[in-house]
Amino acid sequence: MSTAFFSHPDCHAHDMGAGHPECPQRLDAIADHLLATGLDIALEHHEPPLATLEQLQRAHSVQYVMELKNLLERVRDEGTTKALDPDTIANPHTWRAALRAAGAAVAATDAVLAGRVDNAFCAVRPPGHHATRDQTMGFCFFNNVAVAARHALDVHGLERVAIVDFDVHHGNGTEDIVAGDERVLMASFFQHPLYPGTGAVPMGTNMVNVPIPPYTRGAEIRELIEQMWMPRLNEFRPQMIFVSAGFDAHREDDLGQLGLVEADYEWITRRIKDMADRHAGGRIVSCLEGGYNLSALARSVAAHLRVLAGVAA
Repeated sequence: MSTAFFSHPDCHAHDMGAGHPECPQRLDAIADHLLATGLDIALEHHEPPLATLEQLQRAHSVQYVMELKNLLERVRDEGTTKALDPDTIANPHTWRAALRAAGAAVAATDAVLAGRVDNAFCAVRPPGHHATRDQTMGFCFFNNVAVAARHALDVHGLERVAIVDFDVHHGNGTEDIVAGDERVLMASFFQHPLYPGTGAVPMGTNMVNVPIPPYTRGAEIRELIEQMWMPRLNEFRPQMIFVSAGFDAHREDDLGQLGLVEADYEWITRRIKDMADRHAGGRIVSCLEGGYNLSALARSVAAHLRVLAGVAA
């Protein structure tokens, strides 16, 4: 079994300022832990290309892509920073970082569908699942997973793909983009109430939204996944599964109040992998979303990758 690991130094250069939780050190923590545990050598390392405007416009409006391009290029050329909302700040390196993050998801999709690797993980930032069709928000500029899912559908001709989102925050941007697209089934759980306050009422019949109250632990979440996600995914029979892999539902992460631990992320990944093996030839592309306690993030990503790569703990 081969697992591709996509990352790039451009993703490290995007920096939203001192004290911001979505910081470059997140990627350092992951890389250092993979090296320290030896898991690094079990992965095939790739540097992704820059996403093209055409690829971005499969998930975002043309106007949004061009306006964001012009703004981020201006920030780059002026050497300044620019707050797009109170949480989402661009620096001179953000444009290339955002293109690399989306480009990684697309390149991972190509590699998996070509059979060059079994599955892939994109250790990229900025994250993507709060970026709507035409709005930047929640640390996100382009919706990496939605861009990749549409690439699989529109370029590779797949008929059914699933998006699984286990970030502590609702993936409102992904829902905004894919709601009503019956080629996509999106299954997610998220703490509710919590930013961005959406998800309790699904936007389409192709959504399996599971709002979870604060302080819920892993056993209850596992049961909800079995009850709510798995029957719909089995019925849908996805030909590929995309994962918005946020690790901020960990009990050590201060941006949420759920109680997952590494063993829960391992279990969730195994259930996703079982589904992919059953219906999709094992094809999975996973993209990093949240996770802000650096130690918990690194340990949880490693648990996720061990399952994808078939490496014993």
